[in-house]
Amino acid sequence: MQLVISPDGTVRCVYGQEIDLSVLGAVSTQRGSHVEVDDQNQWWADLSPVNGPRLGPFPFGCRDQALDAERHWLEAQWLLSPEPSDVTGRDRTYATTRPSLTV
Repeated sequence: MQLVISPDGTVRCVYGQEIDLSVLGAVSTQRGSHVEVDDQNQWWADLSPVNGPRLGPFPFGCRDQALDAERHWLEAQWLLSPEPSDVTGRDRTYATTRPSLTV
């Protein structure tokens, strides 16, 4: 799990359960993407909440490939960007992806 610490002390990461982030302070999470299956049983990683692309399709039964592509894109393009895009409020009631996080 990569943590990016800004000069103001803000910590950003792609959420994972490797670290209990609450020990660092108040945690705020926002959705960074959606990984969902379409009507043709193909998986897609939609990164539009962080102004990213739609990755896929990934074959049915290969949801892990979509999740890996999503995480890789978020870490390379959003997390490590000097000025990441703001995450919009397009949250859903279920979480199939690792949401972005600000601590």
